[in-house]
Amino acid sequence: MAALRGLLARPLASYYLLISSAGLLLVIGLTMVFSATSVKAYAEQGNAFAAFTKQAIFAVIGLVAFWACQRLPARTFRVLGLPVLGLSVVLLLLLNLLLAYGSLADTAPRVGPLEANLLWLYLGPIQVQPSELAKFGLVLWGADVIARKGVKLGWWRELATPLFPAVALLFVLVGYNDLGTMLCLLALVVGLLWAAGVRMRVFAALSVVGLAGIGLLVAVASLGAGSGEKGEQNYRLARLTMFIKRPDDCNLADCYQADQARTAIDLGGWFGAGLGQGKLKWDWLPAANNDFIFAVIAEELGVVGCAVVLALFAVLAYTGLRIARRVDDPFRRLAAAAVTTWLVSQAVINIGGVVGLLPITGLPLPFISDGGSALVVTLAAIGMLASFARAEPDAARALHARPPARWVRLVWAPLPPLPGRRRRPATPPTARGPVPRSRARQDDDETAPRGARTSRTRAGSASERRR
Repeated sequence: MAALRGLLARPLASYYLLISSAGLLLVIGLTMVFSATSVKAYAEQGNAFAAFTKQAIFAVIGLVAFWACQRLPARTFRVLGLPVLGLSVVLLLLLNLLLAYGSLADTAPRVGPLEANLLWLYLGPIQVQPSELAKFGLVLWGADVIARKGVKLGWWRELATPLFPAVALLFVLVGYNDLGTMLCLLALVVGLLWAAGVRMRVFAALSVVGLAGIGLLVAVASLGAGSGEKGEQNYRLARLTMFIKRPDDCNLADCYQADQARTAIDLGGWFGAGLGQGKLKWDWLPAANNDFIFAVIAEELGVVGCAVVLALFAVLAYTGLRIARRVDDPFRRLAAAAVTTWLVSQAVINIGGVVGLLPITGLPLPFISDGGSALVVTLAAIGMLASFARAEPDAARALHARPPARWVRLVWAPLPPLPGRRRRPATPPTARGPVPRSRARQDDDETAPRGARTSRTRAGSASERRR
């Protein structure tokens, strides 16, 4: 424990913990995507590396985004908040309008080269998931808005404008198609407000509004909202009732995903069947390469592999909160707490749904599930956290004390700014009137050496006694 405390006390411990945990999760994700898709890709396309190659390309793009974000200062992230959030809102509006047009006109949701498919927008070969971009945009814009308000957050009016209307609009646009991502956004907002020190009654009000919104979104699924269909079974309500029912009382159609996931966990045991040796991923386990990839990990790597993944997410959570606690800038603190809450809550919702502790929501597992937009945005958020970790006061002083080579600063990351000393602003005497004699003597005593202060105090007391 002493050695561990010594390692954690090092100035750049947060940075190295963040890089190592995120890097290991990325490597595990690429490995498991290949394991979950190789057999099916070979049978359908004749190339076992088809899905892995696509995911690896997105990983390279995400690493470039990570590199770019860790080079940016905090003021650049504050400027980018509103444009990123605005772009995500526009894309979500386009997505929902195309889906509504396709549902009303009973045709394909397509206008020219632009096409919508549930959660994705397609523009030729380019595929984008707007809800993933909305998470990052909400982190940047929300942290900037709350940091600017400062002590005014104690007033409801300051919270209500402009944060709550924008968040409500985002919840409606995202929740129409994806209830799981809306829950992740809700957790992100809760983490943002918690880091800002908002009163508990605000969280109680948010909980009531959130539950009402979830109930409304569950109800409109039977009317064709999102992936629902008119006249068909309400799939969102079926997921909730399936979670409440016992496995023996649930029919096969409703509980198929959950049953297959638990079967995979049961077959894995302590040490698993071996990497690539899982059987349920061969069209028995639905969405084995994204939403239920944790079940593939459990079957092939067993309890040990699952424990490693959980430990890495725990290290990531600890590191993100450590960065939020150590940085001085309010924006950095709020953004770090929001990103950490986003990634950890998404992992908890995904893993909880796979193992049966939470209802199934269809959220991907960060770093590990197959998906390009999610991986790129996640790595960009990790790059921002890395920039904040280098800006910790102790880390910044250590980097300036022993700066790396110039080519390292040019290729990897520049030096962070040194933390400024907090000084009380000096007010000229003419602006506040003459300084009292006792106050002037006190100021002189504070700036004088210790011995001089002692002798001056004794002399003053002696003169007072003579008087």
